[in-house]
Amino acid sequence: MYTVKSVGVMSFAKMMGAIYGALGLLFVPVLLIAGVAGMMTGERAGAFGGAAVIVMAVMFPILYGVMGFIAGAIGALLYNLFAKWTGGIELQLQAPPVAFQAPAFQPQA
Repeated sequence: MYTVKSVGVMSFAKMMGAIYGALGLLFVPVLLIAGVAGMMTGERAGAFGGAAVIVMAVMFPILYGVMGFIAGAIGALLYNLFAKWTGGIELQLQAPPVAFQAPAFQPQA
């Protein structure tokens, strides 16, 4: 058994920021469709609202990534704190099987 005693705060925060930013991209098509539909209403308020939704579609993955970065940093700090008290998470790891390697060729002199 191996025990995870601590987590790199910045590395975990970067990974969470990237993951949340990628998840934020899932909402972009829905927001773009809603924005275009709002702009097609023909009313001034609809056009303004549609433009605002399109701007949100661009900003959403960025904001979601920033929130993921902050949440990841806080989560890693809390994990490190609680791991000191509780001992951390135990992992059982298994090495991958080693492929057969033929002996190296050695020329005869």
